[in-house]
Amino acid sequence: MKLKKWTLAASAAALLGTLSAGSVMAFSDLDQNQSGPILALKAKGIVSGVDAEHFAPKSKISYAQSIHMLVKAFGLNIDNMEFAKKPEASDYFKNVPNDAWYAESFVIAHLNGISIPQDVDPNGTITREQFAHFVIQALDTTGMYPVVKMYVAIADEADITPEYNGSIQRLILHKFYDLGEDRKFYPKQELTRGEAAVWVHKAVSFVEKFQEAREKPPVQEEVQVTVEQVNEDVNKVILSRGQKPTSGYGIAVTGIRFTADGQAIIQYALTDPAPDSMNAQVITEPKAETYVSSQFKPVAELDPNASLPSESADASILPAPVEDAQILPAPAEEAQVLPAPTDTQ
Repeated sequence: MKLKKWTLAASAAALLGTLSAGSVMAFSDLDQNQSGPILALKAKGIVSGVDAEHFAPKSKISYAQSIHMLVKAFGLNIDNMEFAKKPEASDYFKNVPNDAWYAESFVIAHLNGISIPQDVDPNGTITREQFAHFVIQALDTTGMYPVVKMYVAIADEADITPEYNGSIQRLILHKFYDLGEDRKFYPKQELTRGEAAVWVHKAVSFVEKFQEAREKPPVQEEVQVTVEQVNEDVNKVILSRGQKPTSGYGIAVTGIRFTADGQAIIQYALTDPAPDSMNAQVITEPKAETYVSSQFKPVAELDPNASLPSESADASILPAPVEDAQILPAPAEEAQVLPAPTDTQ
């Protein structure tokens, strides 16, 4: 059968759901910590109140409402997927009617990797640990992000379902959720509308910050070049970015190119702290060293092909501190000294 591309049309009934678009008005039942995030989502058409004046932040959110909110907040879609037939909720779920207002959102979420149980009750409640897992899965559809490799102690970790533990750790490390003084997450508690909206707002803001940083054109930074004589034949060349306000900045030599006019073009790559990453608040001076023949004049050049760690396959690891950076090439006594180019004229 010839594959045919289907684009799922938005259901009019979905727009009438309790988490659909609405006019931007303040709700009278929100506290100071909830008001900003919830009204921001409301302005984007991601959530709405139970009526014009109330959001009911302490009410339990249904599975259907939570999935619908994630699909809208993260812009999940299946526009670029092809199917032999139009996908329907009944293809993937036992209890999701094909004509329900939330059916399309369940299909889209499933096809984007959100691990909704096949026997889910869409009208039932969702636990905090389940939604935390779905938030991280939705986040991962938008790209790869660095996260600090550290373990967060959670007082009631024994109550967490093992498959959700990693997502909860990331939820906390990304600062989508802050543990209270009791250090408990309450994983089995039913999620409220207010909690869901605040977590989603923080996650969406996190994605927007990274997208802005990636789209912003890089600023050419001045790198200082210092030459120290090792012996008559070899010089040590030091590249410095100058003083930086925190740790997390780095510089590394990526290659050396020798020219016929006696220059050693030292290419380098720069790394900066990722947005919202945790870095020591100390003055640092990122440096990189290499060795070249004393017959060449060193010139620093930004490597246009170097990629930042946040965009690499190992994006979960932040750049190493400067003192742990790899230095290229080998120490001076082992460095190979290339002869000066011969005069071809």
